[in-house]
Amino acid sequence: MKQQKQVLVTGGAGFIGSELVRQLSELKFKVIVFDNLTSGRKKYIENIPNIKLVQGDISNRKLVQKVVKPADYIINLAALPFIPDSFFYPAEFFDVNTSGTINLVTACFKSKKLKKFVHISSSEIYGSALTVPMSESHPTLPQSTYATSKLAADRAVFTLSKEHDFPSVIIRPFNSYGPRITQPYIIPEIITQLLRSNSVKLGNIESERDFTYVSDTASGLISAMLRDECIGETINLGSGSSIKIKNIVKLTSKILNKKATIKIDKNRLRPLDVQKLLCDNKKARKLLKWKPEVSFEKGLEMTINWMKSNKPDYVTPFKGWPKANRMKLTTWVSSGGK
Repeated sequence: MKQQKQVLVTGGAGFIGSELVRQLSELKFKVIVFDNLTSGRKKYIENIPNIKLVQGDISNRKLVQKVVKPADYIINLAALPFIPDSFFYPAEFFDVNTSGTINLVTACFKSKKLKKFVHISSSEIYGSALTVPMSESHPTLPQSTYATSKLAADRAVFTLSKEHDFPSVIIRPFNSYGPRITQPYIIPEIITQLLRSNSVKLGNIESERDFTYVSDTASGLISAMLRDECIGETINLGSGSSIKIKNIVKLTSKILNKKATIKIDKNRLRPLDVQKLLCDNKKARKLLKWKPEVSFEKGLEMTINWMKSNKPDYVTPFKGWPKANRMKLTTWVSSGGK
């Protein structure tokens, strides 16, 4: 009998991670979910067959070495992802996003089983678009501590994989959305506010983002894991179209059959904001044989339906971080798309 391949998914109980784990399970992989559950949720993965949850942090070197050992593939989604938190906790963001990634990579050096290390980066490392659509050769000009920590991790993965000759690929997803969201990003924030009233308080409503439904993002990561053509590459993952924040409000209002008004809240404006992100996904289409399947309007409708039945609990991972400083998480949103 053919032995099942094992996939280690760090951050596997989170937003993208839980969808990824679900798809991997359906494909009959044995999945090890490694998550510290600060923002990930057991309930998002508890009914998925053929998985094992190991609670822990990628900052813990000894535990990382233990969970890496049996893995045939590793997909690294573990991160501190919420940009506004990074303004106040820069050291923690580098500890997890950069040093934690290095812990994973160095644990791979001794592995005799590893077929591929898939590192999940972020489109935020590009900063505001200088040219559109944004290809992988676009200059990297991060405009937040979060983005800087992710870019540092990118370079570490690329350099260490060359120095130690192990197979890796770097994936840069643009904005994802959908059910089981774990942070107060722009789309769940707009939905939350419009489910409560006919008005929304936002920051920069002219900023544009490229959104991909979470099931499409997850399928792209699996393609990156399985296809040898992408070894050593950096690949963008996005829909190839963008939408302004104010137009998301209009579309959400239409789906909810409401007439919404937008109020600009200066407190929600970022010190530095990325004005536009638009993905050039030609490389993903060519190397991963991937393309998004869910339209933005259909994905938004499914996200709204999920949020009507489920109340996301956005919990800060930082002890002593007053809710007031996060502007009461249930109503706080960054001015851009993440």
